[in-house]
Amino acid sequence: MTTLGIIGAGNIGSQVARAAIANGYDVVIANSRGPETLAGLVDELGPKARAATADEAAAAGDVVVVTVPFRAYDAIPVEPLAGKIVIDTNNYYWERDGHVAELDEGRATVSGLLQWHLPDSRVAKGFNHIMAKDITTDGRPAGTAGRRALATSSDFDDAAEFVTKLYDEFGFDTVNVGPLAESWRVERDQPAYVVPQTRDELVANLAKAVRTGEAAA
Repeated sequence: MTTLGIIGAGNIGSQVARAAIANGYDVVIANSRGPETLAGLVDELGPKARAATADEAAAAGDVVVVTVPFRAYDAIPVEPLAGKIVIDTNNYYWERDGHVAELDEGRATVSGLLQWHLPDSRVAKGFNHIMAKDITTDGRPAGTAGRRALATSSDFDDAAEFVTKLYDEFGFDTVNVGPLAESWRVERDQPAYVVPQTRDELVANLAKAVRTGEAAA
């Protein structure tokens, strides 16, 4: 079974860990404060989970989820993620992260910057436009009427395909937005952001997205 490395044990990271273990994955999870601070979470998750450092989680994971505040993306270890699929859940909140000109002006995307930081990894957007609590409560079996859909985006087909598989296992349909250059369509303040929606509704919301800044001029 695939081991999922998770760098970041906050709301999203812990919920992805719970859903992954419920679907048979092994999980190696890290935070910025040290493995010993994750004892309670690991006890809850059970024997298929263990705490580690960020470098250890990156090395142990067959696929690795990066779910840290955006301002910390350039501290993500590079070498142990080389050759791996990396799922990026990050969002840019300038109030928290400080202003980043490339994002404010529409010249870059959040996940595109992580891909630049990880040149030998295959980054895919995932879980960025869903409330953490919904990850373990809103999933439904494939074919269920009104099944919620989530978006992914990647410059690599196999990375987008893995996210699609993971979404389905967690109980969600998928819409592939295309390359990371288009991942702004599910970023903050866009119509598809943190809205429960079916596949058709997500497609429609993606089409309504309007980019601000120089790239939209």
